[in-house]
Amino acid sequence: MTVKLTNAQIAWRAAQDIEDGAYVNLGIGFPEMVASFQPPGRRAIFHTENGILNFGEAPAAGDEDWDLINAGKKAVTLNPGASFFHHADSFAMVRGEHLDVAILGAYEVAETGDLANWSTGPKGIPAVGGAMDLVHGAKRVAVITDHITKDGRPKLVKACSLPLTGVHCVTRVYTSLAVIDIIDCRFVLREKLLAMSFDELKALTGAELKVDGEIKSLTAPEL
Repeated sequence: MTVKLTNAQIAWRAAQDIEDGAYVNLGIGFPEMVASFQPPGRRAIFHTENGILNFGEAPAAGDEDWDLINAGKKAVTLNPGASFFHHADSFAMVRGEHLDVAILGAYEVAETGDLANWSTGPKGIPAVGGAMDLVHGAKRVAVITDHITKDGRPKLVKACSLPLTGVHCVTRVYTSLAVIDIIDCRFVLREKLLAMSFDELKALTGAELKVDGEIKSLTAPEL
């Protein structure tokens, strides 16, 4: 397999589905890229678990204020109207279902919507962090990920083998090869790369891949 979307292109595609004015939390690492690709005329309000609402773009190198960081310890700027709050208040926002969207990375996603994204096993990190709250507090949970692991194993599977972050929580997955919804505990294909056949995609997916209606072409700009 030689053709696939880059991480930036996956993040771009996920950003196209965020509604104007949505309150959004982005997972640490790769998902943070989504904030760079808001469509023209739309503005999401980004939330970070450590206590900022409506933070802006990353500052230029040398202009960082290290008192202003996101949950991933990266420097941020503030948009007009931004606010600060206690860590406990931040999680009250999450648990109170005040976030419209959470976009997270994944090690595995099951066809049931189960997510494993915090530990690869006994030698993994010692705690799940805020992800467990996010996947059950946000109104919509999406995942961005490569379609397969570096050694060629499917990341979209029938059942997760790694420690779970949440159950029945993911509703859409944006991968390097496809956009897939999870409906009634089944993967339903919505978009795929034009250069990849349906059979090729099925062979790289670790659970049944359903078709329900038109399969659109997955495209993204050069980034």
